[in-house]
Amino acid sequence: MSLTAIQIELLRNALGSIVDEMYVALMKSAYSTNIKERRDHSTAIFDTKGRVVVQGESLPLHLASMLGLVEIALERSREDPLRPGDMVISNDPFVGRGSHLPDVAFVAPVFVEDTLACFVANIAHHADIGGMAPGSMAGGMTEVYQEGLRIPPIRLVRDGEIVEDVFDLILLNVRVPEERRGDYLAQVAANRLGERRCQELLRQWPLDQFHAGSDAIIDAVAKRMRAGIAELPDGTYRFEDVMDDDGLGTTQIPIVVKIDIEGDEIRLDFAGSAPQTKGNINVSRSALEASVLYALKVLVDPDGPTNHGMLDPIHITAPEGSVVNAVFPAATAARSQLSQRLIDVILGALSPALPDRVIAAGNGANTLTTFSGVDPTGNFYVYMEAIGGGAGARSYKDGTDGVQVHSTNTSNLPVESLEREYPILIERYELVPDSGGAGTWRGGLALRRVYRPIGHTTVFGGQGERVVNRPWGLFGGGDGATGSFYLIHDDGRREDLAVKPHTVEIPPDSALWITTPGAGGYGPPEGRSKFRLADDVASGKLSPDQLKDLYGCDVSELPAGGDYTDTGQDGSDG
Repeated sequence: MSLTAIQIELLRNALGSIVDEMYVALMKSAYSTNIKERRDHSTAIFDTKGRVVVQGESLPLHLASMLGLVEIALERSREDPLRPGDMVISNDPFVGRGSHLPDVAFVAPVFVEDTLACFVANIAHHADIGGMAPGSMAGGMTEVYQEGLRIPPIRLVRDGEIVEDVFDLILLNVRVPEERRGDYLAQVAANRLGERRCQELLRQWPLDQFHAGSDAIIDAVAKRMRAGIAELPDGTYRFEDVMDDDGLGTTQIPIVVKIDIEGDEIRLDFAGSAPQTKGNINVSRSALEASVLYALKVLVDPDGPTNHGMLDPIHITAPEGSVVNAVFPAATAARSQLSQRLIDVILGALSPALPDRVIAAGNGANTLTTFSGVDPTGNFYVYMEAIGGGAGARSYKDGTDGVQVHSTNTSNLPVESLEREYPILIERYELVPDSGGAGTWRGGLALRRVYRPIGHTTVFGGQGERVVNRPWGLFGGGDGATGSFYLIHDDGRREDLAVKPHTVEIPPDSALWITTPGAGGYGPPEGRSKFRLADDVASGKLSPDQLKDLYGCDVSELPAGGDYTDTGQDGSDG
């Protein structure tokens, strides 16, 4: 069936509105701060073949946990086909094609009378999914069994009713079950809303036109990707970076990519990357695909929609059993650390081909904090968040300070929300001076947060990266600063912590200091305008000592006021 371009765009926008409404509904009805405040969730609509037609513009890495989910759900329901009112739940990176256990996905079929029309889906990161450590994300875990409850694609809802035996089993294996129950039911409700909205839309669209339109939306994205790739210079590009460690003794873990561009197709080969590790930084195949899709989308077609069509011109090769394509029973809870490094190496490889589009290395850490314990009122809690850091400098602008970068597009939890819900005091929350790499354009600054438990001992489990290997700069730009974890005791003692610890007890007479990495600069430091340097010093982002060391300039040489409105776009004095 032939549809006009206007009809296709109208359908795409209608579906986009549905996933956006589902996203907001889930955020507003969830119980945990990680979903309702940090917005660590995503929504999507699939066609009957299991292809993503529309995904909400939220977390790119969540695409990994949904790419093959509908397909595997259909395979597993052949003997007992899905019916109206059913809903499938899954989180497993190997059986369910997810990326790590805390990301729990819900998929619901949408029917028109007795005919399957599409699927609605959502995914949310749960603050705990069981396992050997509260929060299910601490270091020290060596296999997926230790990381929490593995849920294959199974029905949690049948004929519109919760399957209570299944729900009871899930809730029995997680911490803070009432909060988990609230989050799971919010996911059910969001899908129910999506079903209703799709059925309302399908009253206006005959089913054959709807399917044709969905195919056209996917085909359009594939054509956009091909057109964008065709504009890139043909050639072979290589880059290598390293992960600090896996938390269990393996250090300096290489991540290697070779990229071949020919015409309107692109091939990425990750041969040479390290074997999968004991620690839980490994990524599954689906997480690898999501990382590649994100990196190429922002370079090739940043304004286009996100769906399955992006895969059409992209070919990915990665050794099975490697850290970038881990196989069962690899631990993958901290896969976002390595996902960030995958994006870094792709941007680094393509920097000669696209110098105006790439950015220097960002904080690349997705610094994770998890706190748990019994509060002074006797209630057990689990609090989890990831903290941002510096974003890499660009060819035309400084990097952004204190943000999540790339595939982990969540917010930093406001101090007021944290302190209202958990017995933890935030003593400091600040940007870290001198943490952005020097350059014509400065790298983004790191964040520092200082946590103190109130009236009890909390158990901390965290994950960090780039505490050894600094975020690199581009085209003469300097490296960003590294991160750190340490305790300051009230008696003045400082205790340095591993950045991938299993768990650490923190008593109320101690404070945990977490500093995230900064980001790399872009272009040589001597190209930076003195007006911009004056503003950096005036705002406290750059110390006078570092001004001298990195830029060869004294404060007395800077213009007064730090007003750089008359500077050139290249960062030089106007």
